[in-house]
Amino acid sequence: MRLTSSADSELWMPVTGSLGLRGRRHRKAAVRMLMAQANASLGHDSRPGSRVGAWLASQAIPLAMRKADGRVLAWTWKADPELVVAMAMSQELTPQLRMARASMPMEYDDTENFPTPLGVGEKLLMPTPPNPASPPSATYTWDTGTHLITLNAVSGDRERFGTVERALDDLARSIRIADDLTAGESDVLRLPPA
Repeated sequence: MRLTSSADSELWMPVTGSLGLRGRRHRKAAVRMLMAQANASLGHDSRPGSRVGAWLASQAIPLAMRKADGRVLAWTWKADPELVVAMAMSQELTPQLRMARASMPMEYDDTENFPTPLGVGEKLLMPTPPNPASPPSATYTWDTGTHLITLNAVSGDRERFGTVERALDDLARSIRIADDLTAGESDVLRLPPA
């Protein structure tokens, strides 16, 4: 199941499909922020060579996402790429994935209903995670019956994370499922909900 989005280009810089020089600075900053968050959650300060690692990852990530063929979309905050990174993905709902979701810690039960064109999903906002080393985050999920669609956003700044909540909600509402129908394959015209 492939995803599409009409994310606001004034606010979000797409990482997906931004090869070469286009979006390079934003990709590098986003990867550097994610690596710093990962190191902090493991109890490490920045590691030697992390700037080179961020550059290498920023070059490889767009190619890996292109290979994912629409199952993964990613964006950074255009004004400050280290403020928030958001990634949407589509996963087939296997029994193992359902069991993993059912076994999540109790903190993940504090979701609220979140209506979008994909249907009514769930939104979980964690501005202050239980583990102080964990970054603030937001997770949006939709169960289509056959696939689980998630949008995960991670921030590098606890103080300013709340300032992007409305933009994250709009980004979540912009995500759609791309049907791979060709002309003559179906007599059904699919329109988005009003």
